[in-house]
Amino acid sequence: MAEEKLKKEETLAMRLKLIGQSCRLFYSEDPVKIIRARGQYLFDENGRRYLDCISNVQHVGHCHPAVTKAAMAQMDVLNTNSRFLHDNIVLYADRLASTLPERLCVFYFVNSGSEANDLALRLAQQYTRREDVVVLDHAYHGHLKSLIDISPYKFRKLAGQKEWVHVAPLPDIYRGIYREDHPNPGQAYADTVKDLIEEIHQKGRQISAFFVESLPSVGGQIVLPEGYCSKVAEYVRSAGGVFVADEVQTGFGRLGSHFWGFQLQGADFCPDIVTMGKPMGNGHPLACVVTTKEVAAAFTANGVEYFNTFGGNPVSCAIGLAVLDVIEAEDLRGNATRVGTHLKDMLKKLQAKHEVIGDVRGVGLFVGLELISDRLKRTPATKTAARLVKRLKEEDQIFVSTDGPWENVLKFKPPMCFSLENADLVVRCIDHVLTDMNANELRLENEDI
Repeated sequence: MAEEKLKKEETLAMRLKLIGQSCRLFYSEDPVKIIRARGQYLFDENGRRYLDCISNVQHVGHCHPAVTKAAMAQMDVLNTNSRFLHDNIVLYADRLASTLPERLCVFYFVNSGSEANDLALRLAQQYTRREDVVVLDHAYHGHLKSLIDISPYKFRKLAGQKEWVHVAPLPDIYRGIYREDHPNPGQAYADTVKDLIEEIHQKGRQISAFFVESLPSVGGQIVLPEGYCSKVAEYVRSAGGVFVADEVQTGFGRLGSHFWGFQLQGADFCPDIVTMGKPMGNGHPLACVVTTKEVAAAFTANGVEYFNTFGGNPVSCAIGLAVLDVIEAEDLRGNATRVGTHLKDMLKKLQAKHEVIGDVRGVGLFVGLELISDRLKRTPATKTAARLVKRLKEEDQIFVSTDGPWENVLKFKPPMCFSLENADLVVRCIDHVLTDMNANELRLENEDI
């Protein structure tokens, strides 16, 4: 049993004194102090149990014994940097390669999704010898300076858009420029990228890459329309660029039906570079970039050695291998399909009951619930979403959070051991809270946002 080292008030006071204020906590008005975790559950200092619907990092469950055992066993034998020859890095790369298209066969191990996306940007720019990048509106690819520059979600709050960064419309068929009634939204949204590339050329510039999350997360748990990535890749490659798929939040079987998000776009679709991170180490810092031999060769040809002190170390790779073992042994992809489908079905039943639910979308255990105050106008119900999140935490001990341009999309990305019973509980509690919210509360959404 974990012991509390400090009282909650002491911990919070020390954090306010010692930790940068831009490092924000969940539920900042009344932070929850977590002292231990197991599976899909978190426990506070009083032993109160919370259901975790948002920890897409602890992929196979908090503190999974097989993962912690692998970490301790390897730490007891060897942990050094990757410039020494050791087995784990090649065994892990080989296991990852078995989940990917054959073209994607050269691996670079790093420590975070931000490091992975930064390296992917370097690879793309070195291979094409160009700088310009196309990204989606409201995209987020990491916190490094290079990635803030290509993340509209961040740069619009800071220094603004750089001249070498170009923003394409988010392919959101619920509230985007092409919606669910369009006969071919994938083609229509892909053509916006084609038009943008032509505009870039007219300015005398050339693109190096198109960056996209395989399912945009910060953008609101968006499922890209069928055919979108294939057509965009065609346009990007015709212009001399490469296609980069950011799988940091969507990979490793979360979608159930596929191991990687980009595979939803069809068996014939293959990016030029794929990045991965959050779930790889089940909470241990571990991330990766995989690319083609051609892109890797161009990176090697620049004559500058690439070295990452901790990337691909024996302990990290042992943990990564253990995570893959658990995904297979416990059929977590199958669980994601079963539970995710059930969760969406139940939420869609709530949608028929509650006018405030505008859309339910997702694949596997990557699900979004969009709240609106007017079904015709699809006005974002930001305040209602915030109140719902707060009440689920306070009344039901359920952790959820919001995303999307208006923070009105409840996101569900729980540990992959999330059960049917967990899904039923979440839906019952959402139903209860929404039913309890009176008309005066909901009318607040008619105020300007």
